[in-house]
Amino acid sequence: MTKGFLVKATGGPEVMEWTEVEIGAPGPGQLRIRNAAVGLNFIDTYQRSGLYKVDLPFVPGNDGVGIIEAIGDGVSDFKVGDRVAYTGPVGAYAEARLLTEAKAFAVPDGIGDATVAGMLTKGLTAYYLLHLTWPLQAGESTLIHAAAGGVGLIATQWAKSIGATVYGTAGSAEKVAIAAPNCDAVINYTDEDFAARIKELTGGRGVDVVYDGVGKATFDKSLDCLRPRGLMVSFGNASGVVSIPDLTVLSRKGSLYVTRPTTASYFPTKVELRAAAKATFDAMLAGRFKVSVNHKFPLRDAQEAHRLLESRGTTGSVVLVP
Repeated sequence: MTKGFLVKATGGPEVMEWTEVEIGAPGPGQLRIRNAAVGLNFIDTYQRSGLYKVDLPFVPGNDGVGIIEAIGDGVSDFKVGDRVAYTGPVGAYAEARLLTEAKAFAVPDGIGDATVAGMLTKGLTAYYLLHLTWPLQAGESTLIHAAAGGVGLIATQWAKSIGATVYGTAGSAEKVAIAAPNCDAVINYTDEDFAARIKELTGGRGVDVVYDGVGKATFDKSLDCLRPRGLMVSFGNASGVVSIPDLTVLSRKGSLYVTRPTTASYFPTKVELRAAAKATFDAMLAGRFKVSVNHKFPLRDAQEAHRLLESRGTTGSVVLVP
């Protein structure tokens, strides 16, 4: 048997039960992967809490990297002993897991397991935000919320490498200091009106695009940070789910655009997922961004890691080690 976490009912971190989980042999088109490192992301907490629906019971976790220890019939892209990474579906919070071959991708040599696990969803998110949702260009300006977080640290560095003017927000003086090297300016939104500050920094114009993974707490003021016909990209719910009861607010604030993207929508096929993963690994290896794994927990301590993440007590990436 394999040790892992099982969620039988949604709720707080305590609903994750460390127990023996049945993995079994890989079926047709499947891999059995021995996990070396698992990434922690906010989506894990959304699925655990029930905000995002997952059939019960389930093993939580979406990101991981490890070694293939068995393959099912029809697998053609990998062999036993290959090192692979994956993002989704659930099942990562265990010592081993089964995964459809199409969800796995190769990992370049020279990148450690913790770094890989710390960048999977976060790096792919930064990739589609900056290159697909709003293809950011040199000379454009952007506001990236939670600039000291996992996605924020990658996205701000990557945006700067493109040649954009990058403004960030963070929720404490410590986090401002962490984000500052990657931004033209960082605003502590706990003691400063970030919308007023952005207007001051941009001479009243506003930025071209806002990338916001915080959600409810920052959404409304983020609209005030945009130039006319700018794009508001709401890609996360860390502070709560966003709703817009009156769409005319977009016209009043300058004929703005709003989108709510997800990784699954951008990479629905094996070809798209692997191309995005390659582009993200290539960008890291080229020095466009560094991955900051600032928190490591034994996998069995995932409850504690969830509590720290939800309390906004983390910076950079959080990795769980089986």
